[in-house]
Amino acid sequence: MSNLFLDKSIPEILKDVEAGILNFTDLSEAVESAIAAEEEGILAWVRYDIDKLKKMSREKEEQALETKTLRPLEGIPFGVKDIFNTEQFPTQMGSKLWENFTPGNNARVVDSLVKDGALIVGKTVTAEFAVHSLNETMNPHDRTKTPGTSSSGSAAAVSAGMVPFALASQTAGSIIRPGSFCGVWGMKPSFGLVPRTGVLKTTDSLDSLGFISSHVENLEPVLNSIRVKGPNYPYVYKNIDAPGLGLNLKREKWKVGFIKTHTWSSSLPYVQNSLEAFAKKLSSNKDFDVEEVMWPEELFSSHEIHSDIYNKSLSYYFQKEMTEDSQVTLKMKELIEAGNKIRPEGFRQALYSQENFASVLDDLLSNYDFVFTNSTGSSAPQRSEQELPDPSLIWTLGHVPAITAPVFRCPEGLPFGVQFVSRRWNDYLLIQGVRELATRELIPKKSAKILPLS
Repeated sequence: MSNLFLDKSIPEILKDVEAGILNFTDLSEAVESAIAAEEEGILAWVRYDIDKLKKMSREKEEQALETKTLRPLEGIPFGVKDIFNTEQFPTQMGSKLWENFTPGNNARVVDSLVKDGALIVGKTVTAEFAVHSLNETMNPHDRTKTPGTSSSGSAAAVSAGMVPFALASQTAGSIIRPGSFCGVWGMKPSFGLVPRTGVLKTTDSLDSLGFISSHVENLEPVLNSIRVKGPNYPYVYKNIDAPGLGLNLKREKWKVGFIKTHTWSSSLPYVQNSLEAFAKKLSSNKDFDVEEVMWPEELFSSHEIHSDIYNKSLSYYFQKEMTEDSQVTLKMKELIEAGNKIRPEGFRQALYSQENFASVLDDLLSNYDFVFTNSTGSSAPQRSEQELPDPSLIWTLGHVPAITAPVFRCPEGLPFGVQFVSRRWNDYLLIQGVRELATRELIPKKSAKILPLS
């Protein structure tokens, strides 16, 4: 069955609106139709308001008739992970303790999207405090499988065609993993590129904001809207926006690395075989110079460093919640208890180790336009099973941009992704790289279709 947001990218939709083929009411009706058809079985949303969405769409049509100009995301509906503040909806963060909490403001990224014309559909389901406990959301490809935790509602909503994109966050692998399991695009931008004002804080040096989307061509317009810009942000300005910087996003030949991290051996054979076949296919294309990258021993400690920073931070930021531990999940309690055992000097050492880790990683990535590796260790496992180790948190720890693309299917026919990574601040080069791959039909442009289960 045809679905507007799965069939067409945001630029294509806006082009059709300008040509009079579509109007903004059509977009809100596409949301309404998809939610009516899919939401009962998928449970991607905490709350949504179709009537308000349709009202805002009608208002946009009237405004467009007057101004005859469209902003970058005019009339485009989107979902908001329920750790981002919104004026229109409560922000409950997957916790009974925060049920019906109304912050009274929008997160800054939400305001940026609204300023660019986008329309909020509602809040998508997240894990408790965006941590690990599996929530009610189902994987649209197979409801017996996990959708991934934390940003699962955003991934499921996009996968089922309810919205063309949804805000998400990643402190370990919570954009890449749900994106891979649900067969959609996911982007975790460089740490510091997207402002975190008005969003739940769990870990200062790890929390990263990004999004899930249905098309490769949606990545750039959404990133353009949510990121910071200008000289008031010196690191971003120096590396991305400064006049005369001369960022060259075109390549006669792309320098690409194929990385097998220390988590590679934990991946199932079909994942390893798929990545190796992809590397071989890419190597045969004259526009890409591919080489396998030796993974440095200094980077083997990523998961241990991450664990110390993550657990200690949780134990600090959720002290109050732990006083009402009957409302806190067992998994959250375990992580906080582990964090309480970490001494302050151990935490400081972990932060120092993160800085050193990021430096070594930057040296490695400086040799390539982008690198690729597996997104996850398998396709989505059963809901009761633990996900296999994967490299996603490596890029979070190293503050670099990462994109998961819906490239592969496992022997059962379920999707899983390939992950593309570049140096910090090379977000637009990374987007251009994956766009070049999609243009040459080396990877898909769209999300993975939901196939009938055999």
